[in-house]
Amino acid sequence: MAAGPLELWNHRSMQILVLLSLGLQLVLFVFAGIRRRQNLPVRRLLLWLAYLMADSTAVYAVGHLSFGSTVREHRLVAFWAPFLLLHLGGPDNITAYALQDNQLWLRHLQILVVQVLGAGYVLYKHIAVAGGEDGKFLRGASYMMFAVGVVKYAERTWALRCSTLESIGASLKTRLPAIHKHYHPQDNATEEEFNLRRAHSLFHICKRAIVDSSVVEEDFVDSLEEEDANKLIHGVELWTLMELELSLMYDVLYTKAAVVHTSMGYLIRVISPLTAAVSLVLFQLTPKDGHDRADVAITYVLLGGAVFMETTSLLNALASSWTFAFLSSTRWQWLRYGVLCNERWDKLRRAVVWLHHLVKQGDSRYKSRRWSYTIGQYNLLHFCTRPADTPFTSPLLGRLARALALDEWWNRRHYSATVEMSGEIKLRIALYMRRLYTGGKFNSGMLRKKWGEEPLVRRGLYSGVLMDSLGVEFQEGIIIWHIATEVFLTKSEKAKAVDAAPSVHAIRVMSDYLMFLLVQRPYMLPGQPQKRLYQRTCERLVTKRSVDPRYPSRARVVKDLFRMRDAPHSSISRVAEREELANNLYDEYENQEFSHLAPRLTHMARLAKELLEKEKDGATDSLGLVLDVWMDILVYASNKCSRESHAQKLNSGGELTTILWLMAEYIYQASIAQKDDVL
Repeated sequence: MAAGPLELWNHRSMQILVLLSLGLQLVLFVFAGIRRRQNLPVRRLLLWLAYLMADSTAVYAVGHLSFGSTVREHRLVAFWAPFLLLHLGGPDNITAYALQDNQLWLRHLQILVVQVLGAGYVLYKHIAVAGGEDGKFLRGASYMMFAVGVVKYAERTWALRCSTLESIGASLKTRLPAIHKHYHPQDNATEEEFNLRRAHSLFHICKRAIVDSSVVEEDFVDSLEEEDANKLIHGVELWTLMELELSLMYDVLYTKAAVVHTSMGYLIRVISPLTAAVSLVLFQLTPKDGHDRADVAITYVLLGGAVFMETTSLLNALASSWTFAFLSSTRWQWLRYGVLCNERWDKLRRAVVWLHHLVKQGDSRYKSRRWSYTIGQYNLLHFCTRPADTPFTSPLLGRLARALALDEWWNRRHYSATVEMSGEIKLRIALYMRRLYTGGKFNSGMLRKKWGEEPLVRRGLYSGVLMDSLGVEFQEGIIIWHIATEVFLTKSEKAKAVDAAPSVHAIRVMSDYLMFLLVQRPYMLPGQPQKRLYQRTCERLVTKRSVDPRYPSRARVVKDLFRMRDAPHSSISRVAEREELANNLYDEYENQEFSHLAPRLTHMARLAKELLEKEKDGATDSLGLVLDVWMDILVYASNKCSRESHAQKLNSGGELTTILWLMAEYIYQASIAQKDDVL
């Protein structure tokens, strides 16, 4: 049985490789879009494998053609070399899987030179020289597909180069932003289309922000009308605009958008499908005598795949909102008038959107450009009250992870979850951002004060215990306030009132979200990761939990064995155990002197006590204070996170902190535009 696959590979290796290369291109084309707003592990793994294998498969196949004996036995195989170059060019909707891939554009350039020389050598040796008079049609098809393959591969390499943050910054210095205001041609655009066109008009602000470039305020004033500035400042449509802006930035960083939507890019997309179609006709006219039937069938598959992919690329490019932005700012007035003013482009756009709607079975094309409104959740007390690792309570996958020394990874994944952010939390954040603007707390888009300081200063409470509770390091402050929040909500009477439920929910969501970032995504927070500090706090908390044995039911034991998640807010969130741990911590550290063995727990208990005393006095709304502090910490984290981290996270659905970072920049710029109008 082992000889079967080996014999098949020895005789059909080239056929297998070229079909595998085409299949990987289709996988990339279909699944590349899931990175915009979804973080599905299985699909992302499939996409990652396809991305890694696509280039290596095509490169190996070209080398196999150059030095193998397959071409002598199957002469038609030489015609496949240009298709491998075309596959190396990749689909338009993915160039880089991660931001670091753009930095490797020089490596791709080197591979481009080697692969073009290899494919050219194969064509020259086996088709140009040995083709004969009967193969003139095949030679013509080979030359045409070779030219297309070289151009598309070179275009991908150039797209990688243009998508680096350095190149984006350099382009902003040498080229004025393409400002246009053609939002509603003939008032036929939908609200989503209107918002997307506005995002294109203001996109130069997002590009300047992502490369940390100084913003030329005059450009923004020119592109932002007074009505738009008022809407931005008051939070109207601000969330939608930020989501669309970041979606456009995703296009620039991870797709070919930067090179496709240019005069040369459109020309390539018009010529490529025509060339592939002509090559298909020429191959049809080529005599098939002496060629293996399987090779002929594979050649038709390759040509058909090229026609389909290139035609789809052309339609997607012409119907893209990027094309509207290109046409709106083009210097060719006749083209702008003939395509936009006569609504020809709008008709094409609506037809493609309808087809996409039909293929996706009702899923809107615009939905892929919007954020999913899901944020991570991780609760430290929930994790520290987990059952002891016994054969009856430990999941099977958890035991496997520990056997492979992956217990830390398992704990981070198993005890975290995602929750959908409510509209009320969204509104509270927008109002808080507006308050920061009106109070002058933004200076060129940057916060002036320490994390959590502004709400305390505004209430005259920035001193003593509350000031010390913010911590010396940012992540230390998150740990202190996270545990103190759990203790405070457990012991607060106002927190148990029915009318306080929305505020309590918002506090827990924000507290658990910041803790999720600290544990799962520390690169999205400012400062150095404090892994050891977190681990020591966990060890201290575990020693304070109840030691009373709790025996689960038989049904619960079976569920636990196969449980994939133990989320903080699930049906098994162990509320009673968490409240008991919170009470134990407060009782032990409430009146204790400062302990160097547990400094964060000491600060936590003092903070919780101070908040409870403020609640009893009635002079301070403690729930409002805690909520404002968490929002301030969230805004600070988003503002101080590195631009590279924001850019990297765009390829896996985006992050709330990235939206808030860009929102702060736009609010500041809107304020500049508004003040300029007043003056």
